[in-house]
Amino acid sequence: DAETIRRMYFDKAFSTVASADCGQVRQDTRANEVHVAKVLAIAAVDAVARRRYKVVLDSVNGAGGPAGKQLLAALGCEVVAVNDAPTGLFAHTPEPIEANLRELCDVVTSHKTDIGLAQDPDADRLAIVDENGRYIGEEFTLALAARYVFNRQSGGTAAANLSTSRMIDDIAAAAGATVIRTPVGEANVAEAMVKNHCIIGGEGNGGVIDLRVGPVRDSLVGMALVLSLMAQTGKTVGQLADEIGGYVMLKDKFRADGDQAGRILDAAKEAFAEARLDMTDGCRFDFPDGWIHLRTSNTEPVMRSIVEARGRDAAQGYAKRVNEIRGRVTG
Repeated sequence: DAETIRRMYFDKAFSTVASADCGQVRQDTRANEVHVAKVLAIAAVDAVARRRYKVVLDSVNGAGGPAGKQLLAALGCEVVAVNDAPTGLFAHTPEPIEANLRELCDVVTSHKTDIGLAQDPDADRLAIVDENGRYIGEEFTLALAARYVFNRQSGGTAAANLSTSRMIDDIAAAAGATVIRTPVGEANVAEAMVKNHCIIGGEGNGGVIDLRVGPVRDSLVGMALVLSLMAQTGKTVGQLADEIGGYVMLKDKFRADGDQAGRILDAAKEAFAEARLDMTDGCRFDFPDGWIHLRTSNTEPVMRSIVEARGRDAAQGYAKRVNEIRGRVTG
């Protein structure tokens, strides 16, 4: 690991060679092929191929376009590719949120496709547009992928960070499985998955991790598992999202220095004393119908607030309570 390498360097526990003896640089042009093969091994390839799905893929001119198209073609999909040249000249703001994916929504409806898929520039996150051109968002990516995995294997363990939707808890519970919650960050989720032999995991930002492919978020894994769920159930992605949805998530970010952040967390713990409290990463308060997660930024004097509940009124109610606490502390 990094600490071992660091010790080796400072202890000079290594040998040196002349530049002429450093060997040769070799280029491996099969990386996409090898990776796609690993993803196909966890997918319902024949079932998806029989459906002959028509898919729009928006790769934002990032790194994922070539491998994404290769995977979808191998799954027997008809691919409508937009922004698929890996130039790094992003065709739109790269964050795969609804405001940045209006073109994808329009292409889904104009081409009458079964699903729209949006990758971020380094292809570790995946957002979804349903067959009606409705952006269903990033939170559903992990939920839908997990449902496919749990449909094939009851029991087991999943991992997700504390800011991820409760949808994955509902899906796991229905399969007799459990969910381990981790601090925010891909590395934290991956570490928990390896340690606990999790069969699926990820983050609510569209990052899906399947250890059979690798301990990293992977948009291709998300594509393969979501399409496999559609093929397995015979349902559209919109129908599947409606079945497991019903939650409303609201996010906010506000300025709070170290002292203010501490006082906000203390006030929240007092105000939400009835909730189940998890202090692994900031404070997450779980209620019967929803939850609140408050955490400070590691890079700037701000605090992030995420609330989720069944129904917009309940979610707005939780957000209002957070804002009242914030107002009392920061003025």
